This record gives sequence, structure tokens and C-alpha cells, in this order.
Amino acid sequence: MVKRVVIAGAGGRDFHNFLVYFRDNPEYEVVAFTATQIPGIERRRFPPELAGPRYPQGVPVYPESELPKLLRDLKVDEVILSYSDLTYQDVGKLASIVLSAGASFRLLSPFETFLKSYKPVIAVTAVRTGAGKSTVSRAVTRELLKTGIKVVPIRHPMAYGDLVKSAVQIFRSEEDFAKYGITIEEREEYEQYIRLGLPVLAGVDYGRILLEAEKLGDVLLWDGGNNDTPFIKFDYMITVADAMRPGQEVLAYPGEVNARLADAVVINKISRSNRESVKRVVSNIEKINPKAKIVLADMEVTVEKPELIRNKRIAVVEDSPSVTHGGLPYGAGFVAAEKYGAAEIVDPRPHAVGVIKTMIDEYPHMGPVVPSTGYTLEQIRDLNETLRKMNVDAVVLGTPADISGLLDIDVPIVKVLWELKVLEGPTISELVREFLARVGLV
Repeated sequence: MVKRVVIAGAGGRDFHNFLVYFRDNPEYEVVAFTATQIPGIERRRFPPELAGPRYPQGVPVYPESELPKLLRDLKVDEVILSYSDLTYQDVGKLASIVLSAGASFRLLSPFETFLKSYKPVIAVTAVRTGAGKSTVSRAVTRELLKTGIKVVPIRHPMAYGDLVKSAVQIFRSEEDFAKYGITIEEREEYEQYIRLGLPVLAGVDYGRILLEAEKLGDVLLWDGGNNDTPFIKFDYMITVADAMRPGQEVLAYPGEVNARLADAVVINKISRSNRESVKRVVSNIEKINPKAKIVLADMEVTVEKPELIRNKRIAVVEDSPSVTHGGLPYGAGFVAAEKYGAAEIVDPRPHAVGVIKTMIDEYPHMGPVVPSTGYTLEQIRDLNETLRKMNVDAVVLGTPADISGLLDIDVPIVKVLWELKVLEGPTISELVREFLARVGLV
């Protein structure tokens, strides 16, 4: 009997699981996707061009809030959880909704959906969004480049736009960002590789993406998104934990999976935490993965013109996923504003409009910062209007990408820079050498 399946997702892992596990599997019929976390990605259809001959009409995508009704109306047998950055309470609540409706609830093992490459693969993942994964990825990439090895980054998907056009994306320059019409959130992850002179690959169909990446380099770097597990079977994995959020390494899904699979765990943001919190993270890692090497590290935050911050009224724009579903109250922008003596970090709440107001209301843990939400032109307009209404002397960008070209404001914009600083344990160079030795490249 064919099982009727709903895949619960957020425009990334859900599509990968469908393409790799369900699309050509006659034992299942995927009747719908649900979407959450990312505003505006529901009410569309996974296209028939990618869904294959068993799905000539494609597969509809509904808001996750409609799941109870879908379970009943579509006579669903099984729901597959296929997104990340969840607490175990979140997972349990979703499971309870599904089970009480008479359907089964299932988690796919990453080993069931791994793609296999004939090239060596090093992966960087996290226990939670906002842990500083991109900083570690950049450090790993630089160390690989020092050896003369041609490295090709493959980024976890952010499948928010036209899914057919973005099935396989290869970004070689910032001009390619316009070609694919990508969001702020995508720019924030791709830009660091473009600055290093590297192509970065992403998209929807990772089987095809992997084939392209293998043509371009000697080593593949999997750059994870949120706290998801890799799509590609890795030879070595570095997982980033967050000293500001002790306990997430054993309380977040699938972050704990990454912690258990890691060859090394980088505990980041030591200076923003305290000794007891750091000891707690170390203890948790040692209990669940005693073989993992442990690195204590920090993110050194700098700006080029601190005088634009000192004694000024400042608006801080932070990486949206980190301060929304990632659970962080603030990020590098707030740290820089404090470090360089802002007179006031202006609270956006009284001034927020549109999607910015919606995000601030939905995530009350957020500090006095503006999430860089910009999945659509309308949302970018909301971001600009919010910043204009705040009446500040300068805007500090704590986002990984330089989005100043998307901001239409009449005050100076200060871009924050940050780099990883290892304080204790193996260096990134030593971890990279261990990976290269494992795969026979040294």
C-alpha cells in the first residue's frame, strides 16, 4: 500500500529529502510540503520539472499552520520532519500534532539522504543558527587555499525564489547575485567566498550541484545552513557550538546530531559568555562525543571607522536567521556598537513596519536590533522604512554580507568585520591538516 506523505520543511532540506528519497520511490506519494520559519515561501508549488514523471502537477506547498487540516483532508499516513533549528520541545509539539491526528511522525537519518562524492569533503556545521559557522568556514577555506588546494564551497540551500531557475546555481561574482535575483539572506552566505575568489554552488537539486562542484575543485567544502546536517557524505566535520547558548549542543535538533558526528567542535564567542557556561558546553560535548577535539575560540569584531559609532545614536542590523528562529538576542553588530562606544543603540520596536514589525513581534527574545529580513523587494522596503523612522546618526551592519547597496538611507553605514580567534585547543590549520592527512592529500 502506497503511503501518503507530507514533508514538513522550510525551503531547503525538505526539497533535498524529496529528490533523494521520495521522488522515485513507488512506496510513497508526497501529497504536500509544509513551510515555516521563512516568511513568504508557502502558497507555491514544487515544480513538475523537478518533481519528475510521478508528479506531473508538481507538489503544493502550504503553511505549516495548516498541517492539522491537511492531515485530515489529504488522508496523510506519515509526516517527515525535514527542517532544522528546532528545540526538542518544538519537535515534540509537532510530533504530538501529527500523532494525535492518526498519522505517523518520522525523522530521516542523514545517512539515508547523503550524496556520495569521489572528491574529499570537509563539512562545517553548527549546533544552532548564529553560532559563528560562516567565520569558521572562512577560516577553513583560507587554510585550504594556503596549501594550494583548489577548494569548492557548496552551500546549504535557501530555495526561496524560482525553483526551476535556481536548481543549480554557480556564483562566481557579485553580478551573478543579480542574475539569480537572490535574497539578502543568500548574499550573507555567498559573499565571503566571492571575496576569496572562489565559486560557490547552491540551489535545489544537490545531485546535479555535486556533479558541477566535482568538476571545479580538488576538495569540497560543505557549508551548512541553520544547524542542519550535511547533504554530502563527509570525510571530516567541524561543528560550531555557542558559548552564549550553553546546552543547545544537547537540546537542539539536529544540532546534537552534528555534535555527535563531529571530528572537532569549535566552541565560539567565549568572551561573551562566562566560565561556567563554557565548562557546561565542554562537558556536554565530552559526554556525547568524547573523541571530538575541542577548540575554544572567539570572534574578533572590528569596524573601519569607529568614529561613526562613538557617542552616536545607532541602529543595529543583524543577520535575520540568527536573531529570529536562531534564538540569539543580538549579533556582531550589537557587539561592535557596544565596543566602540555608541551613545545609544536605538530600539526599533516603536518604529518597525511591515515584515520587520512582524518578525520582532514573533520573536520577543530579540534585543534592540533590526533583523535583516529581505526575502522580497517589499520586505527590503520595510527594512529601509524602519531604519529611516528610527532617526539615528548611523546604521551598523552586523550582517555577513555588505547589504549597504540595498539600503536607501541618508546616514552613514558602518560594516562590521569579524574573524575567528582560537584561544585554546587545536588551531584551524591543525584541523585542516588532520583532514588532509585522512584523505591522503598530505
